[in-house]
Amino acid sequence: MKIIDLRTRCVAIPLNAQLRHNTGVHPGYFLRTILELITDEGIVGLGEVGGGDQRGALQKLKPRIIGEDPFHLEKIKLKVLRSIYYLSNARLYAAIEMACLDIQGKVLNRPLSDLLGGRVRDEVPFIAYLFWRYDRPGDGKHDETAEDMADFCVELHETLGVKSMKLKAGVKSPKEEARVLELCRQKLGDDFGLRIDPNGLWSVQTAVQIGRRLEELNIEYFEDPSWGLEGNAAVRKQIRIPVATNMYPAKFDDLAPAIRMGSVDIVLTDIHYWEGPRGVKDLAAVCQTFNLGVAMHSGAEFGIELAAMIHTAATIPHMTFAGDAHYHYLTDDIIEGGLMKYENGCIRVPSGPGLGVSLDEDKMKHYEKYYEEKGDYYARFHQDPYRPDWFPTVGGI
Repeated sequence: MKIIDLRTRCVAIPLNAQLRHNTGVHPGYFLRTILELITDEGIVGLGEVGGGDQRGALQKLKPRIIGEDPFHLEKIKLKVLRSIYYLSNARLYAAIEMACLDIQGKVLNRPLSDLLGGRVRDEVPFIAYLFWRYDRPGDGKHDETAEDMADFCVELHETLGVKSMKLKAGVKSPKEEARVLELCRQKLGDDFGLRIDPNGLWSVQTAVQIGRRLEELNIEYFEDPSWGLEGNAAVRKQIRIPVATNMYPAKFDDLAPAIRMGSVDIVLTDIHYWEGPRGVKDLAAVCQTFNLGVAMHSGAEFGIELAAMIHTAATIPHMTFAGDAHYHYLTDDIIEGGLMKYENGCIRVPSGPGLGVSLDEDKMKHYEKYYEEKGDYYARFHQDPYRPDWFPTVGGI
């Protein structure tokens, strides 16, 4: 079996609100590049990657993988990811690995999770991921107060069945954002999981102050409280809350220094940052060796990548935290059957061969056109439509 072609398409799907974060605003839609690998036997493997329009970058890799066997992932990884360090991109390789594993599963008539050791759970729990919203659904107003966010958390708990939340912080004042977690604890009880993530925006002093304030809430973790390995390590030494990260480390090069420095307690795995589903399994093994917790990061994925995330998470016994997901902000999906369904806060592992999902070609055409109309917002990602003079800062709070 050989790979004979690589096709790429860019699609965008509307959200139910604009989502604020400490470096800008998701402007009412997410966009993804969809990859299709075609074999000489007519089997098509699906992959997905974010970060803007990646069609050109993936096409540059096409000559390196044409003619390769999709089962020979170590060789493909060497050719795509390891060969030229200044052109290496783990995100692009991860999309290719995802597609190759989809092909393998279809050939073997087994789900992707079976290729990773087999699942230990049939469903994966997810969180209520809270973003401060512009133009929220219903009334079109903006989230302004901690009460707005706590009410939103209660709504997601009631509609999706989720049992944990995470606040994307670094937007309002640190004290107001701490108050969100305090209100959620009051409204949802002691067993509801609480997390907060300012994406490294806060100074060490502010992060320590807020961390000490949140200690009595017994939160699950404080994610990237301050900038870099040093910032996380400095905060971790001064608070009694587990420190998690999706940023430092977010690649294997930084994992050993992070462990030596005592920067983190929990690493959020990510299929793209950590070199595909197999890379996530490698990361999980290292974390288990050093008694670090593992959780799952969300990168604004559509159904293809979400399926890969679910398959991977289902095979990691010590992934005891509910996964992140932006998914509840999407108004639709590009896979057949539309949006995956939450059941008691969980999404079931797809049961078909490979990823267990297929593209809906009508929706692909529709959302390709939508992307052409809206464009690639990563060029204007660090902007705020309601604050034209605003720009992101780090460590200034």
